[in-house]
Amino acid sequence: MTEPSLPAGPPSPASIARLPDHLISQIAAGEVVERPASVVKELLENAVDAGARDIVLRIDEGGLRRIAVQDDGSGIVREQLPLALTRHATSKIRSLAELESVLSLGFRGEALAATASVSRLRITSRTANDDTAWCIDAESGEITPAAGSRGTLVEVLDLYARTPARRKFLKTPATETAHAVDAWRRVALAHPAIAWQVWVDGRRLERWPAADWADRVSLALGEDTPVRRIESEAGGLRLQGLAGVPTASRSRADRQFFYVNGRAVKDRVLSHAVRQAYVDLLHGDRHPAWCLFLWIDPTAVDVNVHPAKAEVRFRDGRSVHGFVYHAVQQALRAVAGAGHTPTADPALRQTAWIDPIRPSSREGLFAQGRPAVLRDSQPMGLTGSGAQPPRAQTIAAWLDALRPGPEARPDAPPENPPQPMPPLGQAVAQLHGIYVLAQNDAGLVVVDMHAAHERIVYERLKLSRRARAPQVQRLLLPQSFAVDAHEQAAFEDQRESMAALGLELQASVEGHLAVHAVPAALAHADPVQLARSALADLSEQGSGQSLQQREQALLATLACHTAVRAGQRLSLEQMNALLRDMEQTPGADQCNHGRPTWVQWPLVEIDRWFLRGR
Repeated sequence: MTEPSLPAGPPSPASIARLPDHLISQIAAGEVVERPASVVKELLENAVDAGARDIVLRIDEGGLRRIAVQDDGSGIVREQLPLALTRHATSKIRSLAELESVLSLGFRGEALAATASVSRLRITSRTANDDTAWCIDAESGEITPAAGSRGTLVEVLDLYARTPARRKFLKTPATETAHAVDAWRRVALAHPAIAWQVWVDGRRLERWPAADWADRVSLALGEDTPVRRIESEAGGLRLQGLAGVPTASRSRADRQFFYVNGRAVKDRVLSHAVRQAYVDLLHGDRHPAWCLFLWIDPTAVDVNVHPAKAEVRFRDGRSVHGFVYHAVQQALRAVAGAGHTPTADPALRQTAWIDPIRPSSREGLFAQGRPAVLRDSQPMGLTGSGAQPPRAQTIAAWLDALRPGPEARPDAPPENPPQPMPPLGQAVAQLHGIYVLAQNDAGLVVVDMHAAHERIVYERLKLSRRARAPQVQRLLLPQSFAVDAHEQAAFEDQRESMAALGLELQASVEGHLAVHAVPAALAHADPVQLARSALADLSEQGSGQSLQQREQALLATLACHTAVRAGQRLSLEQMNALLRDMEQTPGADQCNHGRPTWVQWPLVEIDRWFLRGR
């Protein structure tokens, strides 16, 4: 067998040569023009920077045959058209100081030159002072008069025709069109003062007129998506936007938009902050919808991180993370009934949801004062507030209670004016031992009593945990129980975590553990069953999760184990106590698993059932 021959000596040095400008642009195009959607993004941002108030995008065959962006902005004078196609030529910045505080969307001066190197490109533009428009052909450099109104039309034809190898990495035209439309949507969302259109293969796909920012965001998130409005400002940071409620989550993360100073970004710090705000409100593989705008001093953020300008770097990422997290969390964790009403009928969601963005005809319904808190403790550990309904045992008793006395005069003011109706109303009945039925000013409220009580207990346990010295109820006599190998291992691994939450276990005889204390909020629970549930949950999770995740899961397990169960009979006092607790508990609109805890049947819909008013 012949061995491969080795070189006789070191290779001769290759000569160094400057790359041609055209090849430099094609190399840059590999970063800037990844796919047709990249071209769309760059052209739209240029149109925004030009001060346009009306922008139209046209896409043919996924953008490979044609991408055209027409705007009514300031336009480009004839003499500067060749400069627009030159690498690193821009009107956005003039110095390093301007780069470090840039607010325009474009500033690198690469996009047009890079795109022209892998396509046939034409620019037709007219300024307010020109008598005619002028067109430049990027390949020949020839400038000719053309018809056109004030503004600029950029046409990109036969994308990647000169680099056919790049075309092999693209998807189908339908897929590339979807990416391009998504890029259009992300730019259009951040600029509600501009009217936008997108045409695909000669058909108008979307038309967004100029609008208020909240109305514009609603178009992207879905007008049927219930949302919470976010307006927060602190330490030179300002955050505004809409965040979908956890119960309106989706199977895909396709409705999540974040902007920094008007620039669409994909940033790990920001995304993590928002996800953390949903962490104990949404479980499983569901994805919430949000559109958030962060405004920050431009000198405190670096936008010149990547040629595509989709990444940013914050000078103080920890402060930004904390600010975004707390702003979103505060908006999501409103008490039940504060600001919106989940409707039981999706078809009615637009009119039955009461929220700050789209107020319904019942605006101000939940702006009423709250009654005084009852000091007497209620059975089952449920405490609450609110006046209780009269305990009339018969219809005659109800009629007697409503009939005015002989001394009453029609014009005399009542001695005790009626109390305002609480947001979740007053309980009237229990349905199948599962649901609490209550009436409020809007109609009928239906509450999943286990899910609602589970959230209340969970929030109380969290408060106790944050106190660092949790309130515990020590047992007069420790209660012992047998454990298997998995439970024993979970106890040894998570003993300190359980104790920090108020559940204190100790080893007794071999193969047995003893419960010495339980969280005070769970004092009425069976301590052995409580400990078994906690150990079973910990043994299933293993040690792969973070300490915070394990604690949250353990708290959720304890809350679920001690919440009222289906089939458990509640008195009217207990049901009303549950409603009042929901109105005072953050995040009580959904249980620990992201499901709704209550829904509202509007009275107008109930009237339809019985054909009232027809």
